[in-house]
Amino acid sequence: MTSPADPPGGAGASGAGLKLLAVTACPTGIAHTYMAAEKLAQAAASLGHSMKVETQGSIGAENVLSDNDVRQADGVIIAADKDVDRSRFLGKKVLVVGVAEGIHHPERLIEQVRSAPVYGGDGRGSDRGAATASGGGKGRSVTYKALMNGVSYMIPFVVVGGLLIAVSLALGGDTTSKGIVIPDDSFWKTVNDIGAIGFQLMIPALSGYIAYAIADRPALVPGMVGGWIAAHGELYDSEAGAGFIGAIVTGFLAGYLVLGIKKVKVPAFVQPIMPIIVIPIVATSVLGLFFISVLGAPISWVFEHLTDWLGGLTGTSAALLGIVLGLMIAFDMGGPVNKTAFLFGAGLVSKNPEVMGACAAAIPVPPLGQGLATLIRRRMFDDQERETGLAALFMGFFGITEGAIPFAAARPARVIPANMLGGAVAGAIAGLASVEDSVPHGGPIVAVLGAINGVPMFFVAVLVGTAVTGLVTVALMSVGSGGGEAPAEAGAAAGVPVAVPEPVPEPVPAGVASGGGTGGASRTTEATAPARTAPAQAEAAPQAAPESAPGADEVLSGYLTEQTVTERLAADDKDAAIREMAELLATTGKVTDVAELVRTAFAREAQGTTGLGEEIAIPHAKTDAVTAPVVGFARSPEGIEWGAPDGTKARLIFMISVPEAAAGDEHLRILALLSRTLMAAEFRERLLSAPDTAAILRVLGEIQ
Repeated sequence: MTSPADPPGGAGASGAGLKLLAVTACPTGIAHTYMAAEKLAQAAASLGHSMKVETQGSIGAENVLSDNDVRQADGVIIAADKDVDRSRFLGKKVLVVGVAEGIHHPERLIEQVRSAPVYGGDGRGSDRGAATASGGGKGRSVTYKALMNGVSYMIPFVVVGGLLIAVSLALGGDTTSKGIVIPDDSFWKTVNDIGAIGFQLMIPALSGYIAYAIADRPALVPGMVGGWIAAHGELYDSEAGAGFIGAIVTGFLAGYLVLGIKKVKVPAFVQPIMPIIVIPIVATSVLGLFFISVLGAPISWVFEHLTDWLGGLTGTSAALLGIVLGLMIAFDMGGPVNKTAFLFGAGLVSKNPEVMGACAAAIPVPPLGQGLATLIRRRMFDDQERETGLAALFMGFFGITEGAIPFAAARPARVIPANMLGGAVAGAIAGLASVEDSVPHGGPIVAVLGAINGVPMFFVAVLVGTAVTGLVTVALMSVGSGGGEAPAEAGAAAGVPVAVPEPVPEPVPAGVASGGGTGGASRTTEATAPARTAPAQAEAAPQAAPESAPGADEVLSGYLTEQTVTERLAADDKDAAIREMAELLATTGKVTDVAELVRTAFAREAQGTTGLGEEIAIPHAKTDAVTAPVVGFARSPEGIEWGAPDGTKARLIFMISVPEAAAGDEHLRILALLSRTLMAAEFRERLLSAPDTAAILRVLGEIQ
């Protein structure tokens, strides 16, 4: 790996001439990683410093910092909204900020890194919780990022465990008085046991990776052990564990406990063993004992008194009891409240099967309702959530309430009320209709297997409850995110990029040099590195003399042509602009379904704005509504409100669309090229002032 070049001539006039490193990473915005990298590199060059920037997209790190780079560095800036391993920066000044700071205040960060604390690997210095250059809303963003980190790691456990359990119940289960039972000597019993292991691990995974996001690897063990304790009520004399809510509590407790321990000053000879021995042991012991001795008793008390209270409701209104049971079933999906209602109903199966009937109707509503929500308003959810939604529908059919946990953990304030409302409706209908369930299990599977008396009304209860949950979820998300433009709970409104499970990868294509700014190179962003030769396909479009017709007329490998450029948009809002740009792309004959292209572009906007700041917007769509990659460009002299982090209106608007099959390479290559080149203010100014389409194409022809 090439080490950072020396500062350009005259750069060291100020006497600075620092050798700086940076790491940029953004889990949501498609181009923010590279925008921050380019801005930091430009700022370093202008201040007379050399800087090498490592960019981290979902496909991995690009332009990786070598040991030699770190050894020679005078300081490190981490501008990221996802976890970045800092162990390699031991003994260096490290400044940790959000990626937006790297875009909007690069000069300030370079000045601040001079006085940044030295990273000691033990929580001192620029570890999480240290002073940063971020503005308001930072604490909220860190909290949400940690929560989403745990949710993203939990989802595979939920899906794998839930689907294996569901398949084994469907193919190997027998209906008995004890529920749907799989014979011990059956192949499907083994499959069920494997699925159960996945389910047992999902709660520790949620807790552990919340803690990991807060305090790095030393917090992983206490977080996971704490989650296991939360899920196993027998450790604190409770018939029900604390469920996913308990796991969220233990995750945050473990993370911040480790942060606190890291700040304790210890002798130098103890420091090397702190992160691998001392911190995990101390934090795990303290957290475990605290949960068992302090939190466990209230959980057990809640369980016991809820059971007694429910006992007092029997014999009263069937609808009221159904509402209460439905609310409890849907509240924590496996936690003490849910288990109290389920065990109460299961205990009365032989005496009063109507109680279990209300429970059976409410049990599938949360996963079915959340799965329905992902179908009726797909653009509100990212790709991972939509896939999880399909799995939740399957789990809901088999009465696995935990299928809704990923949604509830990610958006508790919106999803839990929607789940409870749907569960209450389902329970009330089943209670009024005197639906009976003769086995301690729920979901449509028990009706299919013949355990339900009153099957038609049972399905009415389930369907109505599911519809209520799905519609209320969509409504609450729409209200909470300003019309459904972003699924994130926090940060977006304040212009802070939010950590949701990465919907779109952000690689830097190999062999691509940026134009119009500081010299970018293949997989490299170095402020002082000379520009390198672009790939052969880019050489076919020479850098733009006015008379060079091929280069001027065909930009970005021919994807952007005179046909897809308009000097002035008629639209005055984002939605209208996207529709107008889609119609512009359709003039090429490469768009087979304009409406689908618009829908896909809207769906991408719902994951997070494509307004990048600096008066730039790059809406994009991966869809088979186009037959080949195509790029359009338009200007809006007045600007269009696009929700950019810096508050600027979009005046330079590019729209990219590629077929699904080409999404991996060309889509990302185009995005990286545009985001880097457009960081040069002089390039943007020339693009805005170009008098006609031909002049616009000549400027755009410089993108290599």
